[in-house]
This record gives sequence, C-alpha cells and structure tokens, in this order.
Amino acid sequence: MLSTITAGALLVSTLAGTPATAWHGAPPPLDKMVIDVVTTNGSGCPDKTAKVTVSPDNTAFTVTYSDFIAQVGPDAGPTDFRKNCQMALNVHVPQGYTYAVAGADYRGFGHLESGATGSETAFYYFQGESHTTRIKHDFRGWMDTDWQHTDRVEVGSLSFLPCGEQRYLNVNTELRVNAGTSSRKTTSFLTMDSSDASLETVYHVSWLKC
Repeated sequence: MLSTITAGALLVSTLAGTPATAWHGAPPPLDKMVIDVVTTNGSGCPDKTAKVTVSPDNTAFTVTYSDFIAQVGPDAGPTDFRKNCQMALNVHVPQGYTYAVAGADYRGFGHLESGATGSETAFYYFQGESHTTRIKHDFRGWMDTDWQHTDRVEVGSLSFLPCGEQRYLNVNTELRVNAGTSSRKTTSFLTMDSSDASLETVYHVSWLKC
C-alpha cells in the first residue's frame, strides 16, 4: 500500500483539537514535508483490512481498521489475545530540518468483563535505531465504552532522526487482552476502532533545526 501525504509542520489532531503551539519543538519550516506510507502489516491489519486516507487539507492522515480486535473468550483463537499493526513511513524532510514524533491520537472501543484487563501500546522508532519510544495505556473491567488516548512524548525522550539521514519511521501499535479472574464463559475485547466503525489516528511532529 503506497500513498503520498503532504503534511504541514504539525499533523493536527481532529480529535483533540490541539493547536500547533501546544506541541514542543523548533518553529516549523516553510517548506512542507512529504510522507509516503510504504507498508502496513501485522495481525491487526492483515491484507486489505487497513485503509489509509489523507485529510482534505493535507494536515493529517487517517488509518481505518476493519479487523483490529484483540479478544479472549469461548470463540477466541489461541493467539487472538494479542494483535498488532506496523506502519512504515518514508518521510521526506525539508532541507535544514529534522523531526521526531511528538505524540499521537488513538481511539477505539472496549468491552472487558469484571476481572479482565487490556492494554494499548504504541512504539515509535526510526529504521535501524536502537532507541524506541514506547507508550502504554492500561484498561480494566468492567468496561463497555469507547476509549480515546492522546500520547505525548516528553521533551527529554524525543527521538529525532539524525540530520541528513533518510530512514523509514516505524509505528507499531499493539492491543492485548487478558481474561484475568473473569469467567471463561464470557468474552472480553479491545478494538482499534469505535462504535461508529471509524478511527482517526493522527501523528504529531516536533521539529529541530540541523
């Protein structure tokens, strides 16, 4: 799957409505960055079940999943408790600048029986890089509602692409569900979508002058 995205200095969240000034970093470059979505793969987004579209104003990209659900219960398979989706992004940065992922917005739906637990974890890292930014959100039953999280990376933890280098940005999202002390006759699940069958995952960018 390959789509080209023209983005501004900040990929602004349409969920949280976060203004650009709220995201740390250098003033944005005047030239725009271009992002190629090279691949999407994983058990949470098998072939043809993840769709990538660009916002009308080219300030964000949206990933819509149709088969990203982690679950436990009588009808769940042995590996269904964990699902993940990895995206490889080829980011073309304006000359004289580099960038880091400063945060992202996720939302979905969860049904967890009493005693069950779940988690959503996001990893951000550049190709060939040992440093990985990892952000995790935990859930506990009883739960039966939409969920939404905005991840923000602390300034000291930002991982900037080395100036002048061209590497893919890898974004790996994972869902896990654990039955815990809940009844084995019940089903618990987390999805990376919502009750209206839509998801907007928006990636925020922090800039640095080289």
